[in-house]
Amino acid sequence: MAAVVLALLAASAIAVVIATTLMPESYSWVRHSISESAGQGVQDAWVARLGFLLLGFAVLLLAGIAAPRWGPLATPLFRLYGISMIATAAFAHKPWLDVPFDAFEDFLHSVTANAVGFTFTVGVLLVALRRGPGTTAARVFDGIAVISALVISMMVVNVAGLAGLAQRIMFGIGYVWFGLEAIRAARTPAPHSSAMLETRSAAESAVAA
Repeated sequence: MAAVVLALLAASAIAVVIATTLMPESYSWVRHSISESAGQGVQDAWVARLGFLLLGFAVLLLAGIAAPRWGPLATPLFRLYGISMIATAAFAHKPWLDVPFDAFEDFLHSVTANAVGFTFTVGVLLVALRRGPGTTAARVFDGIAVISALVISMMVVNVAGLAGLAQRIMFGIGYVWFGLEAIRAARTPAPHSSAMLETRSAAESAVAA
């Protein structure tokens, strides 16, 4: 399952990159967001929307295998992240082009996109608080992810002309964070599995004695 998650994350990242290359010359990957490349009335917008969709499904699958490590608080948040990302694909952003668009659909896109940012930030923080001994490197990257999410959110709002670059940095951090969590989930047995192994070993030792 972890391999499927990694494949979905990689496919999502590839779709996001390809979507940028398909945009008209007036599109700037520094100035315009990934959401705008998936915008209403934009040719080939389906490619970026596919990227959102794949990312949403990847995180939903990951939540299933990482739940024992993420805990009862972070896991529902990441499930909401996955659902919100899928909804972000369904509700398109207004285009940067001068074409008609549905303002209510753009509003719904903003709601789901904000939910994605909130659930990622709080979810990563909760996972960081649950990490045990020997996870210093993971906690450092957790901190980088949380701080970056907060800083980038402020950049998108307050720094004109850098929305696209900021969002791409955040997506990149998200891909790496989820990818590492998929690898850790594959390498680390769930707590109940460890308990079963210990019980079995104790039983075998008792029989041998």
